[in-house]
Amino acid sequence: MQPVLEINIPEGFDLWPIAGIEPFAFLPLNGELSPAEVGTAMMRIIGCNDIDPDGDRPPRPTDPLESFLHGLLTFDHLYAAGGLRVTDYSTGVTFLPGCCDGLEDWRDWRVFVDGGSLLGFGHEPVSPVAERFGDTVRLTANAEQSGSPVIELSVTELRHLLAGAERDLTNFLALATDWVRQQMPEHSDPVIAALARVLDLPAPAMQPKP
Repeated sequence: MQPVLEINIPEGFDLWPIAGIEPFAFLPLNGELSPAEVGTAMMRIIGCNDIDPDGDRPPRPTDPLESFLHGLLTFDHLYAAGGLRVTDYSTGVTFLPGCCDGLEDWRDWRVFVDGGSLLGFGHEPVSPVAERFGDTVRLTANAEQSGSPVIELSVTELRHLLAGAERDLTNFLALATDWVRQQMPEHSDPVIAALARVLDLPAPAMQPKP
């Protein structure tokens, strides 16, 4: 089980260096990414919330970086395309996040494993579904497809996988925190706090101002 981001790189992005990743591929998040890969992840997370202001939100700043950060720093509810990917290496079956999934909702898996019966991640034409039958969990890659590939595992195994996914997210947050402090020091505190909200993790301790 890996926390992943679905990558979509806007044409002409030049605010910081990013890695060349195929569009709509999934980038696993962990503490071992290169600086360019962290830059790609941050570009995608910020870009998912880069929506024109409306309602009571203040207008966009004119500065390109501040304009790009505006949604991340002003939205109450943040979103990151992706979720948790599960791969069964013994069968080659992969369970991917669906269209209604978001990385910010990864803790829904914990609610599910603690007593839920069904967890859906999408709709037609692809509907990934997690179901619990007693002590067994069945992950169906596409419930819309007869004979869809499935992954079956125990509740205990799923708890173990979730713990590993949380470690990966925690390690990524630590790595991204260092990246943000180096890449955009003047905006580091609010950006790091917003990133922690997206990942549904405790925010790192802020560095004292010089």
